[in-house]
Amino acid sequence: MSPIEVTAAVLGLVNVILVVRRSLWNYPFALAMVSLYCWVFFGEKLYSDALLQIFFFVVNLYGWVNWARSKSATGQVRVEVLSDRARLGWVAACAVLIIGWGAAMHHYTDAQFPYWDGAIAMLSVVAQYLQSRRYLESWVLWILVDLLAVPLFAVKGLMPTTILYTIFLSLCVWGLSDWARARTRYRQRP
Repeated sequence: MSPIEVTAAVLGLVNVILVVRRSLWNYPFALAMVSLYCWVFFGEKLYSDALLQIFFFVVNLYGWVNWARSKSATGQVRVEVLSDRARLGWVAACAVLIIGWGAAMHHYTDAQFPYWDGAIAMLSVVAQYLQSRRYLESWVLWILVDLLAVPLFAVKGLMPTTILYTIFLSLCVWGLSDWARARTRYRQRP
């Protein structure tokens, strides 16, 4: 158990709690967490997850700006919902991304579990993008990511991260519920 992994896990826990609460303060914690996890995952040859942390860093900067604009315009971070057509498009995009990324990791690297790791990475990319745009559906994808990540990280012996992602799973269920309520309250306003 490395001190870097433990620190990243603690930062991640604080980050997700703040995301559930729709707090802009989640972003500094997210930026620190993903920086540390990039190092941890690269060391474990989970290259998809390591590269994912770089993507997360950039998208968290974008999300911070987007959430700040939403909050300044409405007084709170407003929750959006995808259309049925957009949902179908994102499901198809996820399938293509997972197959393509997994194949590339399998063919071009010595990655362990390239498709499993790749699925987590690609679903995370889509979930993070949708979350930065404040879409409720991001939580469904995060739940799926956690269901895939917990056993992978356990197999790799990353116990603080396994515990963190188990907690993330509960937090994501809370986030989905809380954001759905926030969306309902917002829609009921005159």
